[in-house]
Amino acid sequence: MSSLESVTPRPVDSVEVTVLVDGFVDVLMPGDQTVRRAPVREDWLEAGSQLRAEHGYSLLVRVREGPDQHLLLYDAGLGRDTAVHNLDVLGVGLGELRAVVLSHGHADHHAGLLGVVRRVGRRGLPLVLHPDAWRMRRVEFPDGTVIRLPPPSSADLAREGVEVVEERGPSLLLDGTVLVSGQTERVTEFEKGLPNQKALGASGWEPDPWVWDDQSVVVNVKGAGLVVLSGCSHSGAVNVLLNARRVTGVSQVLAFIGGLHLSGPLFEPSIDPTVEALRGISPAYLVPGHCTGWRATHALARAFPDRFVQTSVGTTLVFGAARPR
Repeated sequence: MSSLESVTPRPVDSVEVTVLVDGFVDVLMPGDQTVRRAPVREDWLEAGSQLRAEHGYSLLVRVREGPDQHLLLYDAGLGRDTAVHNLDVLGVGLGELRAVVLSHGHADHHAGLLGVVRRVGRRGLPLVLHPDAWRMRRVEFPDGTVIRLPPPSSADLAREGVEVVEERGPSLLLDGTVLVSGQTERVTEFEKGLPNQKALGASGWEPDPWVWDDQSVVVNVKGAGLVVLSGCSHSGAVNVLLNARRVTGVSQVLAFIGGLHLSGPLFEPSIDPTVEALRGISPAYLVPGHCTGWRATHALARAFPDRFVQTSVGTTLVFGAARPR
């Protein structure tokens, strides 16, 4: 791995992104050459054959260069065994897994890590994260409800032989084919992080709205542009995409896949400016999931009817070189 301030990942022939964990599953949705839905199983009524949905997120990324392919996991979901269960249902193994990237330190993205690591059974598996992912956090709602957001357990990861790699800046993985954005530059006025979040500091709970550990994964497909993956987009989805273009020097965005965190009254005012900014960036595919929220999802589907893709656990999105929409 290398760490640089600005770098373009080496273009690849194709990338396949499988939605391993998300909050929605529909086994009856049709697919096509690019959006490949999970096959319907004859024994689908059996508990062990059903894909699970939850308030967590995980994407399995396979990049291909000629005869070579590399496998990476981006986040691991909330349930300790949800990701590995869905892998079993899909019939996908992790024998070729080269690295894991954590989008940020919230539990709905890392709590399934141990299940994945134990399934891989290989010591020394790299886990790339931003140093702030270790912060103990909580979110406070106006009605007084408090949700704890504990970080990953460094002790548990150490016991499993995981090689933790802390990076604040952009870095390359998988022989230079995958970019981890590192800390995302904030340039928009309407994307303000997570205002109701606090982190435990030396003097107690203190405001921690910016979620600086929020980082995306970017793959550059030959002749087609960037495929950008984002766990929650606490940086703001527009900032995530602008940052990907700035760091790589590639202006064309082929796809955005991930959460936009536009759910609820605190974030819904950002829906319209987000939609307008996305018109300018013009990704060919928009696959909002996880924390996007139903109002934002509907707004995106209305604004981009030919670009919007409904997420569903088990869906694999296949982007090849210069493949037209």
